Amino acid sequence: MKISVIGLGKAGLPLAAVIADAGIKVTGVDIDNKKTDMINNGINPIPEENGLSALVKKHGGKNLSATSDSILAAKQSTVHIVIVPLFIDSKKKPDFSIMRKALESLGKGIKKNDLVVLETTVPPATTENFVKNVLEKESSMKAGKDFYLAYSPERIMTGYSISRYREFPKLVGGINKESTEKAFEVYSKFAKPVKVSNCRTAELAKVAEGVYRDVNIAMANELLKVSEHYNVDFWEMRDAARHQYCNILEPGNVGGHCIPVYPWFLINEMEVPLINTARTINDEMINYYAKKVGRIGGKKVGVLGLSYREGVKEKAYSRSLDFISLLKKKGYDVYALDPLYSKEETEREFNAKFLEDISKMDVIVLMNRESGYKEILSKIKSKVVDVKNMLGEK
Repeated sequence: MKISVIGLGKAGLPLAAVIADAGIKVTGVDIDNKKTDMINNGINPIPEENGLSALVKKHGGKNLSATSDSILAAKQSTVHIVIVPLFIDSKKKPDFSIMRKALESLGKGIKKNDLVVLETTVPPATTENFVKNVLEKESSMKAGKDFYLAYSPERIMTGYSISRYREFPKLVGGINKESTEKAFEVYSKFAKPVKVSNCRTAELAKVAEGVYRDVNIAMANELLKVSEHYNVDFWEMRDAARHQYCNILEPGNVGGHCIPVYPWFLINEMEVPLINTARTINDEMINYYAKKVGRIGGKKVGVLGLSYREGVKEKAYSRSLDFISLLKKKGYDVYALDPLYSKEETEREFNAKFLEDISKMDVIVLMNRESGYKEILSKIKSKVVDVKNMLGEK
């Protein structure tokens, strides 16, 4: 058995490395030739991912090879895992253009009795409709009859992907029973698969995970506002309220490729008022932070934390982007700092001045949990809006 993994991003490359480490030959496919060259030379292009560098160094150019020739990779493999990005456009609709191109190339190379598994998080029914139709058109074969087709959502957390792939249950559901069984057999060699009745169930289960967090973070954000209204320490209240039937999540920002995106798969399809409202509440938290800044006073505002999450260099749906834009519209002089971004990147990608002297700021807003910020803040007297409770005190 030889496996191709199509898409070597923050989810695809760790998956390919885990497969290679299980003793299986795997070919990673990516349009970035610089990335494929690095992998073939044992160099990890995603160094912030824990444990990945060691696996790429060990298997790169050996059990793990990389190429930009997707058709050739498909012809040389019998199992094909697709894990390419799915973004939403300005109208919050999914944009399948990247996935379509990947599937069209794959369809030209798959053979009879091959297995295709989609891992990208998608709207329910995508595998049995969109994916199936593209592959059948390009291959001139029938899914479920000539080749197997299944869905197995990635359930990683960036920065901890290796352990998640190895230890976290991996849902598997096919377009028919035979496809489910085939996918389960393959994933059993490098993961811990759990069968569900079909691909649509697996798709909705993954979307539901993201929606669950989004809704519960929205509730935590509302309770944060309520706590401040009654002059109650939210964090003390949260600890006091916790028991086996109540676990309030942390308030704060909701960013990244996942949680801000998945609810739209359902909102676009039907009336889901709670899910829709939660999305609005979380997106509008930057307005709440801006009001706090206004109450403190002063015009120089320092924003600490640009990435949507500490330790992950990713600005996708980072609330810092919109927060900086909002502050500037309100007339503030905005400076920013994140250890993952250089001065040039900060100014170019986030449209903020680089924060060099934190003591000159009137207000500091902490937007993620980077550990080094506490030491920086201990040396100044600026007023701090602590979004993620990194200081350990009210």
